[in-house]
Amino acid sequence: MSSRRNKSKKPKQTRASEDQDMRKSSDESMAISSSLNTSIPRTPITSRTPVSSRMAMLEDGDEELELNLLGEEQQREARQGLGQEREAPVEKRPLSSKDKRAMVLLCVLYLIQGVPLGLALGSIPFLLKDNLSYSQLATFALSGYPYSLKLLWSPIVDSIFHPSIGRRKSWIIPMQLTVGTLMLYISLNVERLMDSPENHINELTFVFTSLVLISATQDIAVDGWALTLLSQENLSYASTCQTIGLNTGYFASFTVFLAFNSAEFAQKWGVPQLNLSAYLRFWSVVCYLVTFWLLFFKKEDKEPTTEADLSIKGVYKTIWSICKLKHVQSLIIVHIFAKLGFAANEAATSLKMVEKGFKREDLALAVLIDFPFQIFGGYLAASWSRGDRPLRPWIWAFWPRLGFGMMATLIVYYFPKPPISSGFFAFLIVHTVISSFSSTVQFVGISAFHTRISDPLIGGTYMTLLNTFTNLGGTWPKYFILKGVDAFSVATCKVTEAGTEVAVKASECVSEHGQALCREIGGTCVTETDGYYIVSTACFVFGIVFLVAYVIPTARKLQELPSLAWRVKLA
Repeated sequence: MSSRRNKSKKPKQTRASEDQDMRKSSDESMAISSSLNTSIPRTPITSRTPVSSRMAMLEDGDEELELNLLGEEQQREARQGLGQEREAPVEKRPLSSKDKRAMVLLCVLYLIQGVPLGLALGSIPFLLKDNLSYSQLATFALSGYPYSLKLLWSPIVDSIFHPSIGRRKSWIIPMQLTVGTLMLYISLNVERLMDSPENHINELTFVFTSLVLISATQDIAVDGWALTLLSQENLSYASTCQTIGLNTGYFASFTVFLAFNSAEFAQKWGVPQLNLSAYLRFWSVVCYLVTFWLLFFKKEDKEPTTEADLSIKGVYKTIWSICKLKHVQSLIIVHIFAKLGFAANEAATSLKMVEKGFKREDLALAVLIDFPFQIFGGYLAASWSRGDRPLRPWIWAFWPRLGFGMMATLIVYYFPKPPISSGFFAFLIVHTVISSFSSTVQFVGISAFHTRISDPLIGGTYMTLLNTFTNLGGTWPKYFILKGVDAFSVATCKVTEAGTEVAVKASECVSEHGQALCREIGGTCVTETDGYYIVSTACFVFGIVFLVAYVIPTARKLQELPSLAWRVKLA
């Protein structure tokens, strides 16, 4: 009897010890591969699938991680082991004073990014349009590309830093100093560059490309800092800070500057006219002051140490490992093509409205009225994006955004001859507010999703990887759309000589510069076919088809994945 008891007890002890060893090894592997903060409680995997197999699935990015493809029992087990943070609803606690201070700091840092972006992507093209064709504006539009390609050097930002200054401050401080210096340089040379931009288009493109490049580098560091500045339960507010800061800086450089730069606006409202040189000098001083405060008065908390390889080579390997995940590849495809449906509206509609006679200061006023609604929309979108379905508001906002994009094309087509009535102007304001609200919901929603799935250990790189493809999806079509407007346009400059009408074909006749050249030879510019409508319609049709066929089903699958499915094991 005793021998049987011993034999019967021995296997139980062995199984118990094996279970204990398995839990121990599970905790150790999770501590390395998940890269979560140590303060976040972890629950050991208890499902029947061995831990090693599940971790291998995470590392290889197997499609079987998409929970909707699993059985009901397997879904329950996967959520218990890998995604418990999704089972329990996110507890909405009031913001702590530390989080509030962190949000103010993030808003200021994102504001400094938004100023040069508003110049390069907003006001400068409007100031140049009087002298440049759409094809030349397409060349200047290349200055926005660095903001969409920052992934290429983000590993350097994540890997190289001075410990005594701080991992993020080591880059934010010199980048902001460089931004301030570049704006000071442009302010001293603005008359030479802007008086005859057709002769300095390459220099203008180079200078503003450099400005956007430095701002993009600062953005990498700020995105990474946001993941550690805010507490875990309030990470979704990082996208709110980004929305408030970027939009404030962007609209200050776009709408506010365009309004105060207009002589008619200044005379009408009795305010001094603001020139580009003074505006740039002001923001140069702001950059210097904020950088000085960061250097001497803001201390950066040290991030938890890890055995992972955070060298430049190691981070590039990590990026490649992330990109090999099947669900990351699906997300990249969504980002690259999702914005094509309303790309023509964002690239050319405002320029077309100005061409039709809409005053720049009126356009600036319309967007300025829209600004507080965007801030409020960013706050609402952040609240909607918390919980188990962060991409739901992002998906819903596609429909009004596409619809208002097509409506904008019709507005351009039926645009009345100036002066426009107050009723039509009010209609334009309502259209702008609702359209931009849907854009804000999408921006905040997808940013909150990125924040949720990013690994804090390589936060700057991971966020930059995801944001790169988001930004690239809105940037890469712009060059081709502006080129397409000229390419598909058919314009004729009609000149009357000795009572005979002579038609001179001029593709540039669709721009104010081309019309001015036509007037110099005593002709009248007549546009027979405007390529804007062809390009806009093609984008809209593609946007509807791609949304229904790919974006919606893919997004629903992606948001079902647990957070750990987006992690890779760091070497």
